[in-house]
Amino acid sequence: MLQEHSDIIKASRRWYKKQVVWRRHLHRYPELSWAEHETTKFLRERVKSFGLKILPLKMDTGLLAEIKGNRSGPVVAVRTDIDALPVTEQTSLRFRSKTEGRMHACGHDMHMATVLGVAAILSERRSELNGTVRFIFQPAEEHPPGGAAPMIANGAVEGVSMIFALHVDPALPVGKIGLRDGVTMAAVTDFDIVVKGVSGHAARPQEAVDAIVTACDIVQTLQTVASREIDPVAPVAVTVGRIEGGTARNVITDKVIINGTARALSEDASRQLPRIVKRIARSVAKAHGARVDINIIPGYPVFKNHPEANKVLTRCYADMFGRNKIVTTPPVLGGEDFARYLQLVPGAMFRLGCRNTKIGADKPWHSSGFIVDENCLLHGTALLCAAVHDCLNGASD
Repeated sequence: MLQEHSDIIKASRRWYKKQVVWRRHLHRYPELSWAEHETTKFLRERVKSFGLKILPLKMDTGLLAEIKGNRSGPVVAVRTDIDALPVTEQTSLRFRSKTEGRMHACGHDMHMATVLGVAAILSERRSELNGTVRFIFQPAEEHPPGGAAPMIANGAVEGVSMIFALHVDPALPVGKIGLRDGVTMAAVTDFDIVVKGVSGHAARPQEAVDAIVTACDIVQTLQTVASREIDPVAPVAVTVGRIEGGTARNVITDKVIINGTARALSEDASRQLPRIVKRIARSVAKAHGARVDINIIPGYPVFKNHPEANKVLTRCYADMFGRNKIVTTPPVLGGEDFARYLQLVPGAMFRLGCRNTKIGADKPWHSSGFIVDENCLLHGTALLCAAVHDCLNGASD
């Protein structure tokens, strides 16, 4: 093992207990997208205590900070998301969320604690760094169109030569990481459809245009997109997650709201989906004598890891923990706005194994019972530190 990597593992072990404290505090006090005010304040206090320079940011939440090494060189960035989800936690953790309807159910508290640890360790080793480390604490990853674009507009990746991020993964046991070159996650396009009919009495349907029946037909027809509209070798998913309408059992309503999301692993399919959703909604509504208003919400682009960044992560993790601890993860139809950074800068996100069935750390992302094995903090922190260190100091295969 390289001496630098050995020293980084020792430092990660030394900071581990403090990271657990940070993580549990953040888990207790989750904040939703664009409302991460106390979270931002907490992060700012920590990074200032490490001696990092806070960069100007014209946003209400989020944080940019830097460590400048003693010698000039490239800029390498590390990004974490900071927002929570509108989920009511149902775990028995002593440090479970104190706010009803809010929960770190996707591990962003773990991501923040990991990256804080990286900032602490690299600040101690700044004399060894030939360049600059930029830390991006990004709001609103869970709320398309996301916080990445405004962070980029604020200069988050200006001058950056490579960028890294992580995401905990309950499908992988603690100690393993997942990597994949190229397409890793889906492009996301959300949509809202407002169906407008004519209200009437339940006993006289011939005098009305039923918005509920029309909406149901639209939802059913949207299910044919994957099977009949898109090349079957190009994975897509169209899901309606929310539908709202009606006022009483004996009233035919004139308005129904449909909220949905469309996912695709190819850029071509992603470009087709908005047009197809619009055509289906309008055609079905017309057949029922109804009208629709459609709002297409641009989401996240196709997520593509860069092979050169994955090589850095592979080399570092294999040296520290063994090549047999690295797996190739399959592509998924989930979305991540880290993809926006990867459109501009070479980089990669690795999956950090957090699974431990003995403690129930095996629930899926966004579950109200989602928990993690905190021991994975050591692995994620050590890997990010080593990757940044090697990029700045010119290590190679």
